Amino acid sequence: MKSLSRLIARVIAVLLLYFAAGTAMALGADGDDNDFPLFDDRPLEEPLSLPGWFKLSFLDLREDLEEASAEGKSGIILYFGQKYCAYCKQFLEDLGKEDIRPYVQGRFDVIGMDIHGYRIITDLSGNEVIESRFATREKTNFTPSVVFYATDGHEALRLRGYYPPYRFRAALEYVADGHYRREQFREYLARADVPLVFKPGDISDEDFFIPGPYMLDRSRVPGERPLVVFFEQGDCHACDVLHTGPLKDPEIRTRLEQMENVQLSFWADTPVITPAGERTTAQKWAAQLGLFYTPTLIVFDNDGSEIIRVDSVVQFYRLRNVLDYILSGGYRKYDTFQQWREKRQPKVYR
Repeated sequence: MKSLSRLIARVIAVLLLYFAAGTAMALGADGDDNDFPLFDDRPLEEPLSLPGWFKLSFLDLREDLEEASAEGKSGIILYFGQKYCAYCKQFLEDLGKEDIRPYVQGRFDVIGMDIHGYRIITDLSGNEVIESRFATREKTNFTPSVVFYATDGHEALRLRGYYPPYRFRAALEYVADGHYRREQFREYLARADVPLVFKPGDISDEDFFIPGPYMLDRSRVPGERPLVVFFEQGDCHACDVLHTGPLKDPEIRTRLEQMENVQLSFWADTPVITPAGERTTAQKWAAQLGLFYTPTLIVFDNDGSEIIRVDSVVQFYRLRNVLDYILSGGYRKYDTFQQWREKRQPKVYR
C-alpha cells in the first residue's frame, strides 16, 4: 500500500510538472517550446558517444589553444561528461541544434573529456594528469560541465551541470564577444535581452521552508542539521518545474525535512545574516556568491561552510543523490560528489 501511494504521488507530480511547463511555454516564458526540455534523468541504458565534429585532440591543451588562435577562433571549450549521463545526452542534443552548432564550430574547438577516463592530459601549465583526476581537480561535481578558455589561456567561464539552450546560447555569446573581460556572467545576463531575465515577483512556497527573519549564522553556535538555501525569483519557469516536480516527490520531501530549508528571493532586499555571520541582503549575498541561475540550492554544513551548490537544471534522481550525499555524511569522506557516487555505485555512473 505504501509503495502504491508513492507511485500515485509520483504520477501526480509528473502530471503537474508537464502542466506547469506547458502553461509557462504558452505564456512565452522561455521563447520556443524546446528551450526548456523535460527529460528523465535516470542513468541511460546505452552509452553516449561524442559528436564526430568535436576536435580530435592530442590532449595537450596548450597546443589546442594555439591551433584555435591560428584559426581565428575565440578559444576552446572543455566538455566534461560521462557515458550514461541523461543530462549529457540532452546537452549534446542541444549542441546539435541548427542555431547552436554552427555558432560553436565557427568560434570554438570543443574537446571532450570523460570524467572516468584514463587518458593523459597536459594542462595549460604543462603538467600531465590522468583524465579522471583532471576532472576531479576541476571540481566537475555535475555533468555535463564545460569550461571556456580564451586563446590567451584565460578561463572565461565555467558552467557546472546542464543549462537549457537559451542560457547556453547566452554563455557562448558572453565569451565569443569578449564580455567576460568587462563583466561577470550574471551582470551580462541581467542586462542582456535573453529569456528569464531576473525579475522580482511572487515565488512558490513550500511548507518545509523556515520563515524569516533569516538569522542563519553558524559561525558562533553550530547548527543541528545541514542548511539548504534556495535562491529563487518570480517569473521563473525553472523554479516552477522544481516545485511542481522534484519538490512534490515524497522521497525528496522526506530528505529535505531532515534539514533546515530557507527560501530567498534573488532580487529582494530581505535582510539576511549569512551562515558565516555577515549582515547583508538576499540580493547582495547572491551577487557575492556569483549566482546567475535560478533556482540555485546551496547546502551549508553545521559550522556554516558551504558543502555543495546546485546551480543548474536538477531533476529527481540527481537531487535525491545530492541530498543523500549530504545526509549520509559522504561529503566529509570524499572530496567531490562524483567520488562519493563512484564509491557508492561503482558500476553505474549517473
